[in-house]
Amino acid sequence: MPADLVPVPSVLLDRFAALGVDVARLLRHAGLVPSRFQPPRAKLSTREFFAFWRAVEEVGGSQELGLRVGAEAMPHQFDVASLAALHSPNLGDALKKFARYKFLVCGEQVSVETSEGEARIRFHWVHVEESLPMMLVDATFASILALARRGLGASISPLRVELARRRSNESALRRHFGSEVRFDAPLDFLVMDEAALARPFVTHNADLLAVMLPGLEAQLSEHLTSRSVADDARAILSRRMCGERPSVGKLAKEMRMSQRTLQRRLGEFGTTYQSLLDDVRRDTARRLLANTELDAGEVAFLLGFEELNSFSRAFHGWEGVTPTRWRESGRQHAWRT
Repeated sequence: MPADLVPVPSVLLDRFAALGVDVARLLRHAGLVPSRFQPPRAKLSTREFFAFWRAVEEVGGSQELGLRVGAEAMPHQFDVASLAALHSPNLGDALKKFARYKFLVCGEQVSVETSEGEARIRFHWVHVEESLPMMLVDATFASILALARRGLGASISPLRVELARRRSNESALRRHFGSEVRFDAPLDFLVMDEAALARPFVTHNADLLAVMLPGLEAQLSEHLTSRSVADDARAILSRRMCGERPSVGKLAKEMRMSQRTLQRRLGEFGTTYQSLLDDVRRDTARRLLANTELDAGEVAFLLGFEELNSFSRAFHGWEGVTPTRWRESGRQHAWRT
């Protein structure tokens, strides 16, 4: 696992100040001091990073802050994953490189899955199970779209944006992304046209990639040998909470190992397939009940339960109350923050 640290640009606070944010108040609300953002290698823990973005939501003012901050990053502020992507030959290769190397930067996994003419891009943070700050999701999607536009040297819009939140700020989101925005989604996705992946990048630089990639691959190889099978399994199960119950056989196949090997290796980490599935279902259920208008039956379907009663019994075992009572009790606010 990478260290639980998120690099932050030294100019981040200046950018918020330029957008009219009271930075001193923002930092007080987040429980952070300005020195944490000083160069040359400013880093926050994932929880501090999330607290910062939640403070942006609460004291920043404009709902468009995340979009603006994400869209306005300059190449000299890019991390190594973004630089490798920017200098790739085409959009598809850029997304692959970005997804491959982002986990070297911080505890953020990126998945790009293509199916039925669509490329679905998702970001998953491995060090926290709480819901993502909405403005952080906006900034992340805006930044990857800005990178694509910079690389193509032309405008491009996603097919749609799917957001695991209640309807809000819809007009600004539609205007920025130039596409449909769907709310109350099970997961946050930026959905591109698969055909666009072949579009060439005007920023392609084969010589620079030849210098960069060997070092990145060496770091990646070291990371892969130390990464937990349990963490990989959890991340895959989390991505599959969209109306199916991934069997242990399907999970093993996606992880390129036999079912017996997977069960043995999970056992070495003191866990089982069923235990991981229960954990992911619990976290996903709480996130959806806290952040969306989906009813308990819809949440049950997304988690792969065959009937509402089964989900209600499982949720009661986790939280001591039914899903509806949990949502009505206000517990979701404590969990979300």
